[in-house]
Amino acid sequence: MTDNDRADVRLGAVQQTLMIPLYGRSVESRKRRPLLRDDRAVQIVESIDYDFAQMKAFAGGARGAVLRTAMFDVWVQRFLAEHPGGTVVEIGTGLNTRFERLDNGSVHWFDLDLPDVIELRRRFFADTDRRRMIAGSVLEPAWVDIVRASPGPYLFVAEAVLLYFTPDQVEQAITLIAANFPEALLALDTGGQVMADSVNRNDVMRDMGARMTWICEDPAEVERLGVRLLDSRTFAEPQPELRARMPLRFRALAVVMGALFRRQVRGYHLNLFQAR
Repeated sequence: MTDNDRADVRLGAVQQTLMIPLYGRSVESRKRRPLLRDDRAVQIVESIDYDFAQMKAFAGGARGAVLRTAMFDVWVQRFLAEHPGGTVVEIGTGLNTRFERLDNGSVHWFDLDLPDVIELRRRFFADTDRRRMIAGSVLEPAWVDIVRASPGPYLFVAEAVLLYFTPDQVEQAITLIAANFPEALLALDTGGQVMADSVNRNDVMRDMGARMTWICEDPAEVERLGVRLLDSRTFAEPQPELRARMPLRFRALAVVMGALFRRQVRGYHLNLFQAR
């Protein structure tokens, strides 16, 4: 592939963070025993005009992004096992390939992200009769009627997205979902001040210009927005079905992080909520 064939990247500061999990999945897929295999991520990294050199110095963060993705995958897989024809909405989808990895042949799927991301995403993905991309902000209600036309139940996934919202924006997004999709599931991550300080000091994040601005010390605080907390986990507590198949390096990562970075680990949660 020549340089002229590579997809050009023109993204805002926060949108650039999508490169971290993309790179992490690409590297992980080349392992002898990967936690998750994502050949599409390998293809995209090789096809995109972006300097991934800085990511090599952020290997721990990229590996953590892979574990995070795998944990979110478990909740999606559980939802699809119970509701194979339901609807999944990826908020801030970036260049995620969750649909490609988990598609059961009957799920309905929406990939929602800002216009610059969707423009890039369309270089690698296409709409189908069950999968559609929506260019827009989760804060703007235009997407609601589009999703409501798809059959329920609904699962919304916001992986490493709301962390970069202001508290008012988080409240706006969650209340919009809860008000329009009663009993829908919502998977999202939360981080406390210790974690935010660590993220915001990181050289890669500073170079991108992205900052974590929503501080949530206790995921139960989110319940005031019209949702109920069903499950909350740290990197040291992956779901049983994931832990059973985790490669040794990820088990060791969980132990080391739990021992050496206890405050950071305890300050970051992956959560599953249900709208009341």
